[in-house]
Amino acid sequence: MSCAFDPSRYSKSLADLRRITRRQFFSDCGVGIGKMALASLLCGGVSKAFASPTAAELINPTAPRPPAFRARAKHVIYMFMVGAPSQLEMFDYKPTLVKYDGQPIPAHIVKDQRYAFIERNAALMSPRYKFKKHGQSGQEISEILPNIASVADDICIIRSMYSEQFNHAPAQIFLNTGTAQLGRPSMGSWISYGLGSESTDLPAFVVLSSGAPGASGGASLWSCGFLPTVHQGVNFRAKGDPILSVNNPKGIDPKMQRDSLDLVRNLNEHHLAAVGDPEIQTRISAYELAYRMQTSAPELTDLSKESKETLEMYGAKPGESSFANNCLLARRLVERGVRQRLSR
Repeated sequence: MSCAFDPSRYSKSLADLRRITRRQFFSDCGVGIGKMALASLLCGGVSKAFASPTAAELINPTAPRPPAFRARAKHVIYMFMVGAPSQLEMFDYKPTLVKYDGQPIPAHIVKDQRYAFIERNAALMSPRYKFKKHGQSGQEISEILPNIASVADDICIIRSMYSEQFNHAPAQIFLNTGTAQLGRPSMGSWISYGLGSESTDLPAFVVLSSGAPGASGGASLWSCGFLPTVHQGVNFRAKGDPILSVNNPKGIDPKMQRDSLDLVRNLNEHHLAAVGDPEIQTRISAYELAYRMQTSAPELTDLSKESKETLEMYGAKPGESSFANNCLLARRLVERGVRQRLSR
């Protein structure tokens, strides 16, 4: 706390100390008091705001943390399906778009705006499929989604969200990070940062990819941005080992590997104590997590242990790269305490 109080101006007697009035205290220390008040409002208390990381957080930066409000959901499976049909063909019925089908965009709508790759006299195209209201909620859903239409009252469709980003990569980055500019943390990274993870043997934020070439937004969709890199999304490969180098090379037995990791850990802890860089703690945690994943990751991705009925229900085929396999893998991650999966 910054304070202009100069002890040399006063004697150490109790009488002299009592001459420091409340008015003088707030006058000399006004800036510091303001900082304390702001910290109390933003962080729930000064002691919490200036507290050092706990022992548990130093050992495991992704240790579970209590939410600010009572949680209703324990896990999130976020399915980001690049290349899916337009929402205008599935959930978002636009009567006005049907009205102007085949006609140029009315001037009073576009006004003076210009859009990349779109000519001013381009013709509008309405949905090619029919919409119908379903359930007691009256959700308007396309005829191409009969199964989803049958559970219209059990799902939530949000139509009020919009963005001015219409090119693929900026729009994808906007949807996953809240901004079209690069460098911001993704949603999964924020969840990992705020809530931690209930799993100690798997990453807090896992990305499952199916198909090529993937999202045009690239790794920015699961980037940790300016947050510590321990909250970066970990991309599991669709074929082969889910993570590269998950198996020891020839000539390296478990004891030799453990001894090597212990040596590196001791060196990193010594460096951490000297400079206090949180990225060093991230490196320590990453090494230890990678060691534990050598056992947990192969077991996690072995879909052959699932029953025949389960595989048929998902449409999954062990050993293949498919969206169905990733959906089943996402469920297995949920069962093991991973908070968020990004399936694409």
